[in-house]
Amino acid sequence: MAKKTKKSAEAAIDKIAETMVEDVPEELDEATAEELSENHSKEKENDSKKAEKKEKKKPIFGILAGERVITESSDDARELFNQSRFGSLAENGKVELSLLEALYLLERARLIIKTESGKEIPFETYVKKARKVEPNFWIRYCVFKDMRNRGYIIKTALKFGADFRVYDRGVKPGEDHAKWIVYPVHEASVFTWHEFSAKNRVAHSTKKRLLLGVVDDENDVTYYEVRWMRP
Repeated sequence: MAKKTKKSAEAAIDKIAETMVEDVPEELDEATAEELSENHSKEKENDSKKAEKKEKKKPIFGILAGERVITESSDDARELFNQSRFGSLAENGKVELSLLEALYLLERARLIIKTESGKEIPFETYVKKARKVEPNFWIRYCVFKDMRNRGYIIKTALKFGADFRVYDRGVKPGEDHAKWIVYPVHEASVFTWHEFSAKNRVAHSTKKRLLLGVVDDENDVTYYEVRWMRP
């Protein structure tokens, strides 16, 4: 008798459950699914915005001092040097950036440059000041920026008699030697054979490859690798 009662109860429960399922309109199911999908999309969007906000770092401050920009003494400034080898680290914990490095960071909103009196220097004004200090500044910057955007570390190479030395991807100065020396030139520039040969000799004597970074009027850069060969 108890078994029959139990079976009857289970049957009744199953019937009620079936009735409840049948009573739910299809429109409600679709609306619920749509609402859940919409909520999920909003959650993903919010998570993406939070992640983006978290990754975006506050700019550091630097002072324009002649031929360089000196940053504040902060962990963010030192991280630029430690992670990406921007500038050189001074004993006081500040980072000394070249004018090219500073402009690159300024353009990427990672750096705010001020005068010694504390007045902020906008992009255009900074370029005008830098052009007065460094010859061929904008052409050199186009090559510097392009190399950095491609993931290479690029530093000055004055002691080699070239504009830049460039390290292979994943290599930092001090870990290995630079792979190339680079001469930035405008596409309308003209070299004599003597000048061209001299650049080859510099690359050959320093055991580096020679790159000519040719900048056109649209600031696009094309690279030509030149090698010293003996027949």
